[in-house]
Amino acid sequence: GEPLQSVAWPSPPIVAGGQHVVVVGGGDTASDCVGTAFRQGAVRVTQLDIRPQPPEKEDKLSVWPYWATKMRTSSSQAEGAEREFQVATLEFIGEDGALTGVKCCEVDEKRKPIAGTEFVIRADLAFIAIGFAGPAAVGPVSELAGQMKIAIDSRRSNNVEANDRDYKTSVEKLYAAGDVRRGQSLVVWAIREGRQAARSIDEALMGSSVLPR
Repeated sequence: GEPLQSVAWPSPPIVAGGQHVVVVGGGDTASDCVGTAFRQGAVRVTQLDIRPQPPEKEDKLSVWPYWATKMRTSSSQAEGAEREFQVATLEFIGEDGALTGVKCCEVDEKRKPIAGTEFVIRADLAFIAIGFAGPAAVGPVSELAGQMKIAIDSRRSNNVEANDRDYKTSVEKLYAAGDVRRGQSLVVWAIREGRQAARSIDEALMGSSVLPR
């Protein structure tokens, strides 16, 4: 086939110093964004979580066999983050191409917006830390998919289709592993798949390997 053309994605530095920061999401990545923003000197950090505020003490019997939740405060959040629970992000607003605020509203138990509860949080910088919702349909995956006609996994939104045996994609000599294949997940999965994909590539180049899996 035709050689792959290089694709460049702009990556200007993101610095939270002196900024009002809003972090959308309630997981570990969101907490990392909160902590990094504080360390860079953010003026104010607000974290938005669409889930209701957890109880102070977990009630295992009421939710078994599911994971019992309770109110947890990470070291990053303890540095002064303002946390908003049961809140949905409606819109990012701005002036002259610059972000000025995040429009939000309260949601019900089904995570549906409640009319009349809209409010705006000032924001100079915002982070969307909701990776488990699936990757955005922009960036490397969509660019390569369009350029090389890579098959996309219909079960996992916008992820490259490749199995977990040899990690081959629909394009000859192109392999996929980690988040681009399985979606956002734990780093240990990315490490495991990267190692297995490397072994598969080595076998394709050098022949069968005697190394154990």
